[in-house]
Amino acid sequence: MLQLKRNILLSLFAIISSVNCSAQDFTEEFENLINTEKPSLLPEKMIFSQRILWGEKGLLRKTGIVKLSLENREKELVVRERMLKAHQIIGYITFAGMIYQGILGGKLYNGDYSVYETHKTLGKIVTVTYFTGAGLSLFTPPPLVSRKKEGLSNIRLHKILANVHVPAMIVTNIYADKQQGNKSYKKIHKASAYTAVASYTLAMVTIIFDF
Repeated sequence: MLQLKRNILLSLFAIISSVNCSAQDFTEEFENLINTEKPSLLPEKMIFSQRILWGEKGLLRKTGIVKLSLENREKELVVRERMLKAHQIIGYITFAGMIYQGILGGKLYNGDYSVYETHKTLGKIVTVTYFTGAGLSLFTPPPLVSRKKEGLSNIRLHKILANVHVPAMIVTNIYADKQQGNKSYKKIHKASAYTAVASYTLAMVTIIFDF
């Protein structure tokens, strides 16, 4: 049984190493897992959305849909890799939509109302892709171990910026249909949209350039 655990954990480690993770970051933690008779299958720290679904007492565990086991954790890490890749691809699509949306918005504010319907339709598409990408990140299965890095890392900065562009996107959508004929609402919509695009762009940059 212990040999089976070793083999499965080795497989888990190989998967983690292939998903933009340095093997050196996990060497010490992984050796401890192999040498432990009852290895921990979940990281010490998880974001709230992961804990709700994938935690030891999460919904998927309590309902028995996905039991907490070495075999299932191996499958979950494969799912995690695919979800994060989808999150990245959708992120690029959303970014392109945001840029074009900004161009149309500028024309609209300058009095070119011929682009209003296009601007409105594209806004809905961007909203769908944005929150789909966010959901893929928030509800992905947790990693095997938590990566601890002192100071400000690119991942930490990426998460901090998410706390800016998520509420900015929500405010932008709230005031999207309220701005017509109301200058105050137009200003709020415009400011929140620019804030969302700026912080979202920076969030993407932090992932592209690792530090």
